[in-house]
Amino acid sequence: MNKSELTIGRLARAADVGIETIRYYQRRNLLPRPDPEGGAVRHYPLNLIDRIHFIKRAQDLGFSLDEISTLLQLEDGTDRKAIRKTAGDRLEEIRSKITDLQRMESVLAHLIHECEATGCAESCPIIAALAGEQSEPSCHA
Repeated sequence: MNKSELTIGRLARAADVGIETIRYYQRRNLLPRPDPEGGAVRHYPLNLIDRIHFIKRAQDLGFSLDEISTLLQLEDGTDRKAIRKTAGDRLEEIRSKITDLQRMESVLAHLIHECEATGCAESCPIIAALAGEQSEPSCHA
């Protein structure tokens, strides 16, 4: 092993991930699996640290591993249309999730307000809504 190569343990520490993460990325073809040289120990080039950081940053932005695989195939940056398409698709999914979260926030805020406003003669609107039932008398304020 030369100074420009790392064992899997050293690569994991340098990239701040676990060894199993590296193995998982290899199974998903996000990282190469080098051939062992003269024994069972595999040696990894230093540039894989940057590749692992790329994968982790992309995951932090919500990209799936399949999308990350596509981005890695486009990492030379020359096919910007394909890169924009992948990123645009991710952005649309994020916006859709935000819309769903805002709807859930509104419904829950309304149910909490209704729970506070209803008297003990009616069942809790939160429980009734989750059970899909109409409010019935029952109170344990």
